[in-house]
Amino acid sequence: MEQKIRWSHSSLKDYEGCARRHYEVKVLKNYPFIETKQVTYGKEFHTAAENFAKDDTPLPKQFSFSQQLLDSLLKKDGRKFPEYEMGVTKNISPCSFNAKDAWVRGIIDLLIVDDENFTAWVFDYKTGNDKYPDVDQLKLMSLLTFAHFPHVKEIKAALLFVVKNSIVKHKVTIADRDKLWWGYRERVAKLEASYANNVWNPTQTPLCNWCPVSSCEFNPRH
Repeated sequence: MEQKIRWSHSSLKDYEGCARRHYEVKVLKNYPFIETKQVTYGKEFHTAAENFAKDDTPLPKQFSFSQQLLDSLLKKDGRKFPEYEMGVTKNISPCSFNAKDAWVRGIIDLLIVDDENFTAWVFDYKTGNDKYPDVDQLKLMSLLTFAHFPHVKEIKAALLFVVKNSIVKHKVTIADRDKLWWGYRERVAKLEASYANNVWNPTQTPLCNWCPVSSCEFNPRH
């Protein structure tokens, strides 16, 4: 029986970073995830921003620094969708986030759809460092948006590093769609091969020093 693969931006990046770690932590769950203070802070910010966008709930004092930014986002023309969940099937048909046949899933921190101009804004909040911005997530969220809002022809996406007060922009048009999906299919094929052959090779990097998989030969604690 073929292994059903369901992936996301974070799971694919985790697999590409180290297949062995991904298998031990995310698939077998041999090593529990330990939430850091940074992760907790990020989750709390996302919740505060979502509530602010949904019903104008005042931001907690610790996040008041982002008031002006969030106000400027919500002033843009279009329908607002905070923390918008989407999925698509393997044939790129739109489906719900929890659909049984969902092939890839994603959550957009703030999606704004301008129906009159056939455009959309995709915003992703980042509470960490802006030293190594990764627009790959913006590409995938844009592809999901094209699937769920087929009248949209252009997407203006951005990583918003709210603490660092910096923005990384990336534009995706409908003309980019097929090429981008093809690139993802090629990448996910490697993940599918790992499942099919039960081969999860480790990747040695400086991050091995902080990896929870102590059984790996590249872990200093092995």
